[in-house]
Amino acid sequence: MAHHKSAFKRMKTNARDNERNRAYKSTLKTQIKKVRSAKNKEEGVALFRNAESMLDKLARKGIIHKNKAANQKAKLEVLINRLK
Repeated sequence: MAHHKSAFKRMKTNARDNERNRAYKSTLKTQIKKVRSAKNKEEGVALFRNAESMLDKLARKGIIHKNKAANQKAKLEVLINRLK
C-alpha cells in the first residue's frame, strides 16, 4: 500500500487512466468487428475509414503502439480488398 500523498495520487490517476484506456480499446474492438463483418466492399471501405481513424488516434495518444496500429490497418485493408 502507498505511504506518500504523491503515491496515493498516482494510484488514483492510474485507475482513472486505466478506465479511459479500457473504454477506448473496447470501442476499437467494436469498430474492427464491424469492418470484419462487412458484406460488400463499399460498406467495408466506409467502416474501415472509421476504424483507421480510431487506430491512428489511439496510437497518437499512446494507448496502443504505433506498430500495432499499422499492423491492424494492414490486416483490415487486406480483408477489404478481398471483398467484392
